[in-house]
Amino acid sequence: MLSPRPVKIAVVGTGLIGPRHAEAILNEPAAELACIVDPSPAAAAVAEKLKCPLYKSVQAMLASPDRPDAALVCTPNHTHVSISKELLEGGIHVLCEKPISVDVASGQELINCARTYNRHLLIGHHRRFNRYVVTTKKLLPSLGQIIAINGLWTIHKPAEYFDPPTEWRRLDSAGPILINLIHEIDILHHLFGPIVRVYAEKSISQRGHSAEEGVALTLRFENGIVGKFLLSDAVVSPHNFEAGTGENPTIPKVGQDFYRILGSEASLSVPDMTRWTYPNGRKDWTDKLGRESLVLPEMKIPFESQIEHFVKVIKGEEEPSCSGIEGLRAVLVCEAVRKSMKENLPVNIPMRD
Repeated sequence: MLSPRPVKIAVVGTGLIGPRHAEAILNEPAAELACIVDPSPAAAAVAEKLKCPLYKSVQAMLASPDRPDAALVCTPNHTHVSISKELLEGGIHVLCEKPISVDVASGQELINCARTYNRHLLIGHHRRFNRYVVTTKKLLPSLGQIIAINGLWTIHKPAEYFDPPTEWRRLDSAGPILINLIHEIDILHHLFGPIVRVYAEKSISQRGHSAEEGVALTLRFENGIVGKFLLSDAVVSPHNFEAGTGENPTIPKVGQDFYRILGSEASLSVPDMTRWTYPNGRKDWTDKLGRESLVLPEMKIPFESQIEHFVKVIKGEEEPSCSGIEGLRAVLVCEAVRKSMKENLPVNIPMRD
């Protein structure tokens, strides 16, 4: 009996993240790297390294013998909607890098487009597949009722991060709210449910770009959980997801905590995965707390798990972990953060289906 053919996947965009997705496709037995799409002269070297065809445009790819079943959109934030719509209209399933869009209205247009053409639209919040996030979600019931959370994403991006050809990162559509905080919002939604109110205070700006450099947040979740979150890409700090987990190979791992989850029966810090409880069951501040260091299982690289999941969704074997709607919910919160930051007022966030 012949095995099913691999799902052919194209990668659109060969910046920092596109080649990492391409490598993940190459490591997935049920997938095949069909080609890459990028008009940049530098893309030729990427295609040669990956040993795959290169096309200058989506339309050229769609008209070629290498037409794929699906595609990953790994282009600058402000192009996500237009390129993803072009693919969906061409009958291609799409996994779009986060954020789904730079505003709620265009993100909804993209979701509607996927529905019209009956194609899958997934959003690349790959950290849902990170072993620290997977393990944390499994451990939440052991903490009792979750009362509050505290989070940090604080780091220092160098000046060259904003230099050509990625000078688009200086724009207000590409500050740390839409590039970095959106990851955190999606993880918080995944762990604790929808955020329904935010209040934001903007941090001091040092670079002079139109993009913000940081913000302090107060959060309220639909289920009553409250939280605080501090974001900055212009401070010296080890407290961030990348340095904490070692997920990004270009950022040295230090293992410092970035989440503290506080429950009625126990608390948990991540990524050191330390759970604090009263060993005898008597919750009294005069008693000594017990400290337990939990062991994480080995898992695939999140990008590889995400590709495996994408293939299974296309084959009808799994439901999307992060659908277009889930991706849009994160944008909705980020939009509310920016509004609160500008108006200096709390902003309520409507639920969307």
